[in-house]
Amino acid sequence: MAPRKGNLMTVRTDVKVLDATIRDGGLCNNFEFTDEFVTELYKTNVKSGVDYMEFGYRASKNLFDPKDFGKWKFCSEEDIRSIVGENVSDMKIAVMADVGRCDFKEDFIPKSESVIDMVRVACYIHQIPAAIEMIEHFHNLGYETTCNIMAISQANTEQIDAALEMLGAQSHVDVIYLVDSYGSLYPESAANLSKKYLEIGEKYGKAIGFHAHNNQNLAFANTIETLSYGVSYLDATASGMGRGSGNCAMELLLGFLKNPKYSLYSLLTFIEKYIVPLRESGVVWGYDIQYMLTGQLNRHPREAMAFTAEKRQDYCEFYKSLLDNF
Repeated sequence: MAPRKGNLMTVRTDVKVLDATIRDGGLCNNFEFTDEFVTELYKTNVKSGVDYMEFGYRASKNLFDPKDFGKWKFCSEEDIRSIVGENVSDMKIAVMADVGRCDFKEDFIPKSESVIDMVRVACYIHQIPAAIEMIEHFHNLGYETTCNIMAISQANTEQIDAALEMLGAQSHVDVIYLVDSYGSLYPESAANLSKKYLEIGEKYGKAIGFHAHNNQNLAFANTIETLSYGVSYLDATASGMGRGSGNCAMELLLGFLKNPKYSLYSLLTFIEKYIVPLRESGVVWGYDIQYMLTGQLNRHPREAMAFTAEKRQDYCEFYKSLLDNF
């Protein structure tokens, strides 16, 4: 058994907390956050000691009509600067670029001219060569980079080994993310995968991150389990706000980490003033039976999201339909 890195009382200075509320949470409300919400979240994250704030996607305006989405689907330089100015804080700014869904060669300026610090490249495992091309482009522009390999629970061991070796040997990526897109991992499987990632990280000098979904109420458990073996970049969102069942709740993570730089007070105030009214306005996310079922079956939550949107509660029929299409 690989040794754990530190213990429950240890302060790990390698740990970085990333807030993905606007990006993953934007999938719940079409990225239609008010400027006040985003500004207050930015200030909250700075006060809470959060290391990175992800503002959303830098999606292609050729593929996605800006009229159909809030502005954080596109994260223009001007829109981010309208919130953060020159970002005179210790917190870094991140955006996500999806392989095949962005115009990365046209839409990114050099880091020296941008307020963005990190670009997170999201891909499926068969898209690793395309992801590496994007990572190298962003690296050459001066950005920190991550590769977030989605739906890893559906990839086989050979694919994962090959993908990690390619990223390690052929790219300048700074952080490789283990992503539990379907919320199907259990702590033991999350730990075993994280050790595989950490081996490559050690071999090639890459940090490893973890991004959880809460289909089986395990997002926080899986996050701290992978952390215990050496994963250092941890994604979380305010009250777990994220697609479908949501993510690891930031308040759980900050309450757990022992580093005194992290503080809960501002976050609790933000939840009270902004997250509670958002939920009351009808924006829906979080654990529910339909998400548990897609998580247990290791499949995309799209059917569960449709079930939720239709306000259905016939869980047994839904389960049978999932099994019929298994």
